Amino acid sequence: MTRAEDNASLVIEPLTVAAFAAFGDVIESAAAREIYPVNDGTAQRFHDLAEVDTSSKDGRTLISIFRAQPRQLPFAIRMLERHPLGSQAFIPLLGHPYLIAVSESLQQRPRVFLADRGQGVNYRRGTWHHPLIALNALSDFLVIDRGGGGHNCDEAELPVRYIIQEM
Repeated sequence: MTRAEDNASLVIEPLTVAAFAAFGDVIESAAAREIYPVNDGTAQRFHDLAEVDTSSKDGRTLISIFRAQPRQLPFAIRMLERHPLGSQAFIPLLGHPYLIAVSESLQQRPRVFLADRGQGVNYRRGTWHHPLIALNALSDFLVIDRGGGGHNCDEAELPVRYIIQEM
């Protein structure tokens, strides 16, 4: 059981390429390394937005849809997970805002980012993160991650219960 004095508040930060760089990639048109015309000039390709990493131990790339129930703030973070064999990308399909909680280690205070305007993220292999934290509405996400053999999901309880306060 967690004591009240074991709780710590977390501040919500805006999701930017620079702020999120230690944890992975921000998937948005503004983060494109190259932009060029395609489809006979009727569309633009925002190229190379994330490094999908799924090939370790004969892995393969999967594309799925996750449907997340909205969470209410304040919200307690008690655990994090990581995927040691591959990256994991989340791209919102309905454009609803959501929160991203990540940490470089289980001993460090997590950082919390607000993703909006359709921003997606790609967690680097081994990045500790909280499962989806949808806000306001039922939210669908296109998920690109690794399938195949080997253990690819570690879950761990945090030594402190962190509280994401209302925005």
